[in-house]
Amino acid sequence: MQSSGKSIKIGISACLLGKKVRYNGRHKLNRALKRWASSKGIKFIPVCPEVECGLPVPREPMILTGNPETQRLITINTGIDYTDKLRKWSREKIKALKSENLSGFIFKNRSPSCGLKSVKIKGYRKKINGIFAASIIKAFPEMPVVEDERLKDLSSKKRFLNKVKKYQIKKRLSSP
Repeated sequence: MQSSGKSIKIGISACLLGKKVRYNGRHKLNRALKRWASSKGIKFIPVCPEVECGLPVPREPMILTGNPETQRLITINTGIDYTDKLRKWSREKIKALKSENLSGFIFKNRSPSCGLKSVKIKGYRKKINGIFAASIIKAFPEMPVVEDERLKDLSSKKRFLNKVKKYQIKKRLSSP
């Protein structure tokens, strides 16, 4: 079920497609999400901020520290700060993603780079967006975004797809 003959392109955290890119060398394959997307003519554009910015697999786990406005991405054991590296990569990746004509994005929950209001920041109760997710939201403020955990049932998938299709139509109507 494609929209007006054009495929629906949705960015997605690569680990959700079964790519072994997580800090522990594993994946978080979401078979149901993958099957559903395939049945709807959705083309996923996989993204793994940590691997694509040059971090290895496996790698030391990371957390967000600082305060919610100026958080830092720090490795848990050695205290290496990857914030600037990830932010620089995010700026370049967003330029590339603009040419992909995305109509939505599905993020991995609780990831310090990809979580949506589900990422703990050390010393604070408030949960925030991961660094890359925040960059995507800033660059594409109207584009529908969601975490994988919010797409567990068919009705939530339908709601997200409807938002994606409306966004896709709005983009098409507003382009010259």
